[in-house]
Amino acid sequence: MDTDATPYPDQEIWFLTGSQGLYGDDILHQVAEQSRSISKTLGGPGKIPVKIVWKPVLTDAESIRRLCQEASSSDTCVGVIVWMHTFSPAKMWIAGLSTLDRPLLHLHTQYNLSLPWPSIDMDFMNLNQAAHGDREFGHIESRVGIDRKIVAGHATDPRVVRRIAAWARAAVGRHASRTLRLARFGDNMRDVAVTEGDKVEAQLRFGYSVNTYAVNDLVAVVDEVEDKEAAQLAAEYVESYDMVPALRPGGIRHDSLLYAARQEIGLRAFLTEGGFTAFTTNFEDLGGLRQLPGLAVQRLMADGYGFGGEGDWKTSALLRTMKVMGQGRPGGTTFMEDYTYHLGPGTPRVLGAHMLEVCPSVADGRPSCQIHPLSIGGREDPVRLVFNAAPGPATVVGLSDLGDRFRLTANTVDVITPSEPLHRLPVARAVWKPRPSLAESAESWLLAGAPHHTVLSSAVDVETLTDYAAMTGVELLTIDENTHTEQFAKEVRWNAAYHRLAQAL
Repeated sequence: MDTDATPYPDQEIWFLTGSQGLYGDDILHQVAEQSRSISKTLGGPGKIPVKIVWKPVLTDAESIRRLCQEASSSDTCVGVIVWMHTFSPAKMWIAGLSTLDRPLLHLHTQYNLSLPWPSIDMDFMNLNQAAHGDREFGHIESRVGIDRKIVAGHATDPRVVRRIAAWARAAVGRHASRTLRLARFGDNMRDVAVTEGDKVEAQLRFGYSVNTYAVNDLVAVVDEVEDKEAAQLAAEYVESYDMVPALRPGGIRHDSLLYAARQEIGLRAFLTEGGFTAFTTNFEDLGGLRQLPGLAVQRLMADGYGFGGEGDWKTSALLRTMKVMGQGRPGGTTFMEDYTYHLGPGTPRVLGAHMLEVCPSVADGRPSCQIHPLSIGGREDPVRLVFNAAPGPATVVGLSDLGDRFRLTANTVDVITPSEPLHRLPVARAVWKPRPSLAESAESWLLAGAPHHTVLSSAVDVETLTDYAAMTGVELLTIDENTHTEQFAKEVRWNAAYHRLAQAL
């Protein structure tokens, strides 16, 4: 259950209730009061993390059509919850559902938790008809072909709340995707396949607007940063992190810390000016930058920006989307890469890291700010935060372009504390045990053609990702404790057949 009820103050989910005029004003008044009560229950503290907005009961085709159009054109409505309190003849919903351009959750519930057995009469039966009213609605949803999530149970049931909350977070993520602007500083790493992709199709499918800028466009902004600004931010670094002596004021590498501060200020200014919420860099294309941005990237990710190394715009956009979906949840979300394995003795596990860019939102304790050589890139030693990721359950997610479609691949993992201190590894890192095992996880990941750059999140669960994939019409393959490589290979083939057939239709 969500710990923060309002992490999205500018977003809304509209609560729609279906009925019909046949029952008379008295019944419709009760329907309205009871549906308002249900929406209020769902929107209570610690429940659904998006504001629930109740709408008047719908009893005719024209009002349904107008409201669905209003939802689709609203800048604040990210999704609609629909419930048939009584019987609502479903042909009334055809025009509205056909025009709806927002995620839909069909809530199959009723006002009363228990039946008042001794007093049940036909008045009670006429008022409480969701058991077959929602079946009528479910038929027309399928007939129209609208994708939706169905949640059955009472509004006070924690399972119901959890499932709606996951869907709500996915809906906010979809909304963020559709307005996402991403700046690529330079191109992607030469000769790398997985960081390529169809940007036009990505904008059609997700809404990402991905454009490239010369690195020296950024350099010009970095060079304009005043010495006083850089010094103030560097002082903040000293207060916020365990700073190695060489980087402190008076230290022999303090100038490098000041330049890292210039990079952060310049990057923030560039991204803010352009309305960008995600970006990429590439160590092969640094223009006039003295360092590959490390500390600046880590801090921007901690503030919710998406990032991808080596020009990986797909992972950057996915990271931004998952940052939004995990907002207000415990845990963190970061750019990540499977780097190397521990195959034994003991349980096999993965050591994940990247050259510099791991988000401190996943850190286990206060990070250390350090400076070390970077063996590639040919520039000055970059400043970076070094830490271990906090232990606990998490999800590793990758987005790949298969040519005819995009695919999300998700692996549930358990982040653990490293077996021994990693004194000589000068980067932030995470160690995890993949489910069901390293061997079956890796075999399945490779079968999926999933990328080596990923997003590691302890704040976004698989149910939210499943809802997001359904909302965007994207394939999702899940690797978890129930995965068997042979069955997973069949699922990959079945999915290929389905998606190619669906595209043909």
